[in-house]
Order: sequence, then structure tokens, then C-alpha cells
Amino acid sequence: MLVLTRKIGESIIIDDNITVRILDVRKKQIRIGIEAPESILIFREEVYKKILAGRQSKTNMDPAVKPRDDMLLPRDDNQEEQDKESA
Repeated sequence: MLVLTRKIGESIIIDDNITVRILDVRKKQIRIGIEAPESILIFREEVYKKILAGRQSKTNMDPAVKPRDDMLLPRDDNQEEQDKESA
């Protein structure tokens, strides 16, 4: 694991087409912004684990069902607004 120190407004570039920017630090929370092509799926870890668990339960129910890319949910571009409302 690569560990970096960044300040508000600073970024990390991944593979020429993904930018991770530190937006804000509040108490124990760090807000980040991620700029990436729409073809890149981005999930919070807890959401991704639920997707994988759902995928696993579908394959356990029917051995003929194989995990497919369309079982993943599209990236939610409105997540930042939802986070603001829940704060």
C-alpha cells in the first residue's frame, strides 16, 4: 500500500486519467473528490461489499447464474449532494 500525505486542495494522479483531490477535513472525516472517466466504476467500500454479497447470493441460488458486469450499479454522480444532506 502506498501511503501519501496531502493537504486540502492537493491531488493524487492515478494512471494519467484519474485524479483524487482532498477537498476538506472535518474532525474525523476527509472529503475527497475523484475525477475519472465514466467508464471507471467508483464505489465506497461498504457499497461495493454489498454488491459483491448480492452477486454471491445470486450465484449461490442458481448455479447457472454467473456474475456479470451489469450486476454492478452505475456510479452515483450525485453522491456528494446526498452526503451534504445527511451531514
